Amino acid sequence: MAKNLQSVRGMRDILPEQSSSWQYIENTARLLFNSYGYSELRTPIIESTDLFKRSIGDATDIVEKEMYTFEDRNGDSLTLRPEGTAGCVRAGIQHGIFHNQQQRIWYIGPMFRHERPQKGRYRGFYQAGIETYGIDGPEIDAEVIAIAARFWKKLGFKNVRLEINSLGSNEARQQYRDVLIEYFSAHQDQLDEDSQRRLHKNPLRILDTKNPSMKELVENAPNLLDYLDEESKIHFEGLKQRLDQIGISYEVNSRLVRGIDYYNRTVFEWITEDLGSQGTICAGGRYDGLVKQLGGRETSACGFGIGLDRLQLLVEEQGLNKNETLPHAYFVMAGDEAELAGTALAESLRDSTPELRLMCNAGSGSFKSQLKRADKSGAAFAFILGESELNNNEITVKPLLKSLQDDFQQQTLAQDALSEFIAEHIINMV
Repeated sequence: MAKNLQSVRGMRDILPEQSSSWQYIENTARLLFNSYGYSELRTPIIESTDLFKRSIGDATDIVEKEMYTFEDRNGDSLTLRPEGTAGCVRAGIQHGIFHNQQQRIWYIGPMFRHERPQKGRYRGFYQAGIETYGIDGPEIDAEVIAIAARFWKKLGFKNVRLEINSLGSNEARQQYRDVLIEYFSAHQDQLDEDSQRRLHKNPLRILDTKNPSMKELVENAPNLLDYLDEESKIHFEGLKQRLDQIGISYEVNSRLVRGIDYYNRTVFEWITEDLGSQGTICAGGRYDGLVKQLGGRETSACGFGIGLDRLQLLVEEQGLNKNETLPHAYFVMAGDEAELAGTALAESLRDSTPELRLMCNAGSGSFKSQLKRADKSGAAFAFILGESELNNNEITVKPLLKSLQDDFQQQTLAQDALSEFIAEHIINMV
């Protein structure tokens, strides 16, 4: 017997009953990002493997363990994108949109990493992100963080906190890297396997370990902020001043380093306690050297990535889903003549009220069975067109939701009065 086909482990289907919370999040993001003057950039899901090795870093977990990499028929090494920034930089260099220009862009789409699947973490996942290029000062860092803060406010999230840090310049980071190697080498017997592997390749990542047995060792490590260059100190103070000015609370976490090599100066994470160990819902910072590293000119850059899968969980956990996919009304049409006339009337209503979500009965069915379908659809109202309504050029409007039945009684209207009823009582109230 043939084995039933299943989705690949760590990949998943988003079913129709789940899609409303996704659309709520994605639509809120698009409107918000556009309102700050950002424009969308869409990049391919597949890129050259070398792009991610050169940008993310050979010694990172993403490149070493998690990328979906394969050879195509020409023998070229290709990778399903594990994050969004590298592709945006590649596109900006390729199309010449960075040179002597400021760019504010956003992206949204699927990403892929071969991680252990768990709640809020999938091998096929979705991200939205903000990218800014050509702006040097801390004001753009503050703006990027403010966009995220406004996003949580628009979604209605509670219990979300901000952690910030500065990694300093590349030179200061290198100096601190040497200090860390010396410190951890003196305690090498206390390092776990991952940390020993990272010791000489990427010692800053040891600070981000989740191993509880190394907590005290990491807490006693030299403080990154003590090794910042003067310019980075001024930049970081400027960021904190602006966050204070606009009322965004934050915590300075000197152990926050991010898991990707291209960051410098500002790094930050937005964290919730409502999702257990998968609490980081947004992370970002500055990556001023990345454009040059990938073959472009020296270009300042700052941005963030948001894990939409975790946001969707948070929307459901906090009961924030505003389901804007359910129909406002379900059109019940009893009889062949009513079905013909009702189809024309439905299209006329969609012309006059484009925002109306109207589902028409299809596949015939008795009047009783059509009303059952109307109830099951989740619609707020049923529009009923039977023989009597058809003969009198009328329509019956029946409230379906219990929450509406105290304010609305079933009533019959002239068909030419239905558009006004929809505008007054359905679009603005349901």
